Amino acid sequence: MALLLFDEELPVPEQTVRAAFTAAVDTLTVPGDDDPDTDPDQRLDDLADHIADAGLTVTLVPARARRIDEGIARLARAAGHTWPPPELTALDKNPGTPTVTPKDAALAAAAATINGTMSLVEIGDLLRAMNPTATANPIASLVETTRNDVPEFADAVLTEDNHLALGPVRDARDHLRHLAATAPLQDLARTWKTAAGVRQWALDLCDRVEAELAAGQLGEAALEWMNGRYAMAGLAVLSTLKERDRPPVQHALDALVLLYQLGEFHRLDRLMPGCQWPLLATEGLLPPPVREQLQDLIGRDAPLAG
Repeated sequence: MALLLFDEELPVPEQTVRAAFTAAVDTLTVPGDDDPDTDPDQRLDDLADHIADAGLTVTLVPARARRIDEGIARLARAAGHTWPPPELTALDKNPGTPTVTPKDAALAAAAATINGTMSLVEIGDLLRAMNPTATANPIASLVETTRNDVPEFADAVLTEDNHLALGPVRDARDHLRHLAATAPLQDLARTWKTAAGVRQWALDLCDRVEAELAAGQLGEAALEWMNGRYAMAGLAVLSTLKERDRPPVQHALDALVLLYQLGEFHRLDRLMPGCQWPLLATEGLLPPPVREQLQDLIGRDAPLAG
């Protein structure tokens, strides 16, 4: 009820709002939470042995997204086009057929939750698995080769075993609970609206692409879809399509995760001054509502008009 009132921008006591966001985090559970003193590696080994019994799985590509991918590929082939183009394919240093299964993804998600980190190899594998029909995935390749390509950057943001960790390494849910308890209320409200905007943008994009497919003509929507399919914009679409109906609790989680991600961008800016933030304005890289929230970084180093 508190989250529904919060959504309507009606007055709710701050303590009640924070308690509701914290309760949303508490819905994220991983087998073994009832014995938190168990070594995390042991917990994951036990989970790997019984993941089928636990019924854990992850939908890598929702059916609607798969149909759109197939429709675009069909029309592109009919028009004599190759997607991705050879120029894009050449940017992938590790091409190949994705091997991650839904159960592998579930185990990776559990590990990321418990440890608050994920290795670059796992991130690359998941990016490839979520775009399985692509013959190349340059974004996944960039992630996988970070240590070799930009060693100074890697030293600042990676652990010794190549796990991404900008902040303290701990259970990811602890990070989210900390935000629920301490983030300025206006920040929670802003990211709540942004999360709603991302969902609406993703559903609208699907509708627009499907209209182009029905008309047998690829247009601006299909191009936006293809550009985003390799980056965070596409991941946001997949996440949206996994949730047919999003309850307020899931909306609160989306808002907290988004607030955490935005904070990590600013943490990275402090760790590595001079990052090429205007690149975040590239079409397809971020969902437009998220891009709007990062204008303070994107516009900072943009060239002056004229």
